[in-house]
Amino acid sequence: MRDYELEERTIGRILADKADRIGERTFLIWQGRKITYSEIEAMTNRYANGFTAHGIGHGDHVAVMLPNCPEFFGVVWGLGKIGAVAVPLNTAAKGDMLRYFIDQSDATCVVVDDEWVDRVSAISDQLPKVRSYIYRGPRPVAQCGVGSAAAPARALGELESPDASRPPPERVRHDDLHLIMYTSGTTGPSKGVMCPHSQGQAVGRALAADFGYRPDDVLYTCLPLFHGNAIWYTCYAALWADAAIALSPRFSASRFWDEIRDSGATQFNTLGAMTNIIWKLPPGPHERATRLRLCMTVPVPKEIYAEMQARYGITLTSVYAMTENFAMTRFTPDDPPEKAGSAGSSRGACDLRIVDDEQHDLPAGEVGEIWMRPLIQGAMMKGYYKMPAETAREFVDGWFRTGDRGYLDADGYLYFVDRKKEAIRRRGENISAYEVELILSRHPSILEVAAIPVASEMSEDDVMVYVVTKPGESLTHADVVHFAAEHMSYFMVPRFVDFIDALPKTASEKIEKYKLKQDAQARRAELWDREREGIEVKR
Repeated sequence: MRDYELEERTIGRILADKADRIGERTFLIWQGRKITYSEIEAMTNRYANGFTAHGIGHGDHVAVMLPNCPEFFGVVWGLGKIGAVAVPLNTAAKGDMLRYFIDQSDATCVVVDDEWVDRVSAISDQLPKVRSYIYRGPRPVAQCGVGSAAAPARALGELESPDASRPPPERVRHDDLHLIMYTSGTTGPSKGVMCPHSQGQAVGRALAADFGYRPDDVLYTCLPLFHGNAIWYTCYAALWADAAIALSPRFSASRFWDEIRDSGATQFNTLGAMTNIIWKLPPGPHERATRLRLCMTVPVPKEIYAEMQARYGITLTSVYAMTENFAMTRFTPDDPPEKAGSAGSSRGACDLRIVDDEQHDLPAGEVGEIWMRPLIQGAMMKGYYKMPAETAREFVDGWFRTGDRGYLDADGYLYFVDRKKEAIRRRGENISAYEVELILSRHPSILEVAAIPVASEMSEDDVMVYVVTKPGESLTHADVVHFAAEHMSYFMVPRFVDFIDALPKTASEKIEKYKLKQDAQARRAELWDREREGIEVKR
């Protein structure tokens, strides 16, 4: 793995170096097609020059609403090569939320796939800053639904002139703004995180080195490229390791092992409930008929850590990270097994503190809010776009307040507990929604579960869980409560239980708990209630 000086850490310089040194090596595997490092360099150059020809320049903001596909790299990295700012949009966005993303980011151009062009068309009269549209799809541009005299539409293919594969002029700095990535908004309003070129490169550098990625590795992702996990923790990690990416359109439990095998993947990432969904798939020899050797799970599942490694023949790794920063801690293949369940240690990347609500430091083993201070230049966001008050609120004397709760052990290993805003306060006890979910997910008939607070008649909260059962399995509400009572503290046992066909999620597999809270509040009187059913939980 070649290291790069900070000044070199722009997408343009690194891709050019890769094309020069390992140009014939495969970079991207997409639906049976292999694209080399030289080809991705030429593609991104063509897009860069195409954007320039259409009036997009250094500092311009371009909203990007594309699926997982090779063109995503062409657009986002092509924009990066000319110093323009890509705004990757959550493809689930529509209506007011979509308008908010495009307008709040000051995007003057929108690149949109046919799958979502009607959503953009429906709000186009509310986007006064947009001067042009670029459409990817099978329809003629005149029939795609966007574009006007004031904001014309063009076909994405028009950007890729075959004679324009020369590198654009090098005018981009490592600290230039590269991406505006919006937070998921699962617990509050989405904020536009301003990411410099060097931020994603810091992620790729750390993972390639600490996880031992090799040039013969194939890193598989089915997560959306607009999300930091896929673009940074797979694509940039592969880039730094001189390795390849196997890209899938989306996560599918039924196709997962076929895609792993057919792509020759040696590594994959899972987020949240994905781990449990894969674990609950029927076992069989197909799980070992692969080249897999590594899997990054966030968080690493302590309860099935050894079993997962033995079942799939892999080594588990993990990180603690946010869109705002980088891999603050890393649980590596060299860390001791007894630290499984942690997110690893900071390994010199940052300083960590655990503080209480009065901002006093807490000793090892005590749970509080996780604060971090970066020690690597250029590895963190430049702030929230056009939100100076929100940016200032998250920093205290150089320390970034993560909004997450956890604890450090005596050896400096970090253990995530929950999002501070997702903590449930019940009768004087702080309950981790994550821990409730983790325990209930062990039930053999439960596929997924989400825990939320419901306002109690006695003030504070009661615990409610939404449960998704495995196909063909059935449970009663009481079954869930009895299982919980056997495996968790009495004060954590859910009072309210509801069964649901599927949990609402973002495209990055994060549960949209605000929707569940709205549903619970609207149906409060009709929810199944163990207290009303007369089920007592013993201490």
